[in-house]
Amino acid sequence: MTDFDALRTEYDVPGLERSALSSNPFVQFRAWIEDATDQEVPQPNAFILATSTHDRPAARAVLLKGVDHGFVFFTNYRSDKGQQIAENPQAAMCFAWLPVHRQVRIEGTVERISAEDSDAYFASRPRGAQIASAASPQSRQLADRAELQHLFADLAESVGSGPVVRPAWWGGFRLIPDRFEFWQGQLNRLHDRFVYELSDVTWAVRRLAP
Repeated sequence: MTDFDALRTEYDVPGLERSALSSNPFVQFRAWIEDATDQEVPQPNAFILATSTHDRPAARAVLLKGVDHGFVFFTNYRSDKGQQIAENPQAAMCFAWLPVHRQVRIEGTVERISAEDSDAYFASRPRGAQIASAASPQSRQLADRAELQHLFADLAESVGSGPVVRPAWWGGFRLIPDRFEFWQGQLNRLHDRFVYELSDVTWAVRRLAP
């Protein structure tokens, strides 16, 4: 049986100073995800997406697929997260790059990206992923795995060698942030935390206690 009390890691890495941070959180995020990539952190674009209805939160792992003035990811709009976003467009993201003892939290408002941009991304995906996205009734109950495999096989047969058309109910979202937090683990749990909060068109940066 796992002894959870014994699962401890000391974060003996250089600290984080305000002078080392960019005044632009997007620039800082790009620098950190590049560091995570260079240090071969597994799937550095993976993050936890938290959404909520009016009475119940939910979280799951998602892959980041673009950064512009927001953070872009893709899903079935009919999925649980798609319906939760439709009900409440406020959401949060958490990137946990554990091998380098870093975490980034991002909060903001979610909106759909354009159909043209969703089409372009869908066309770039491997064919199997295209068929799976179009065939799967994501988040809905299945009798067994065979049902899912039949849905996949039926769609693959129907499209043959032709293009797989992106379903209207599958596409991208963009989270437009108004808050970032950059966390760097430190010895004795005296972690460094800096929060960026949007005020009009500028970002205010503050250090937080761990």
